[in-house]
Amino acid sequence: MTTKQELSRQLRALGIRKGDVLLVHSAMKPLGPVEGDCAGVLDVLAGLLTGQGTLLLPALTYTTVTREQPVFSVRESPSCVGRLSETFRLTPGVRRSVHPTHSVCAAGRLAQELTGGHLHDRTPVGPRSPFRRLAECGGKILMLGCGLTPNTFLHGVEEEAEVPYCLDPQPVDYTCVLEDGRRLTGRYTPHGFRGVIQRYDRAADLPGGNILRRGKAGTGTADLFDAARLREAALSKMRETPCFFVDFADAEKN
Repeated sequence: MTTKQELSRQLRALGIRKGDVLLVHSAMKPLGPVEGDCAGVLDVLAGLLTGQGTLLLPALTYTTVTREQPVFSVRESPSCVGRLSETFRLTPGVRRSVHPTHSVCAAGRLAQELTGGHLHDRTPVGPRSPFRRLAECGGKILMLGCGLTPNTFLHGVEEEAEVPYCLDPQPVDYTCVLEDGRRLTGRYTPHGFRGVIQRYDRAADLPGGNILRRGKAGTGTADLFDAARLREAALSKMRETPCFFVDFADAEKN
């Protein structure tokens, strides 16, 4: 079993520092047994960041909040992106941004600032989402045990680059139920991604220095991106090659 002390040492060696603004994508199983399980991992991350930092985890709901079931509850809708995300969502004092399919949970110094504006976006990773704002505040992205593929931050760069495959041309009227019970209904443009295979592992091949550091976490991998540098390199690449981060499913069959 990996102790919390050992996991802290591994993540500190990767480059996580006191005061960081850190967005974490995660998969617990590849880490192997960790002292305290999900709560232990969250303890480690909070200890590394201290009260001066900000911890964010996606709390996505796109599998349960759909065209057919278009109601999202800030308080009740569970995250569909793993046990660590759901444990964090249920932790007292954690704030959740308001978006029907791509909410983010946050705790720490900038939690309110980073989550508060998401309510006004009408795409999943719009300019006021915590994902997009991460690059503005010197944030980092930790891919904890999950490899490089589930990188929602890059969806925001795709939206910014206006790539042809990202957004669904058919809008959806979603209802968001706020913490106080108020219900807000709005028309949103969801993600599409029909006929494509997402290849965000290619971020490791982007030109430019100091974008990615790679290491270990427990028995699994840990990868740390500098958000601003990743945005700059990915945006430049997609303006040159719009479909750099996807393959087309039909091409795979041929």
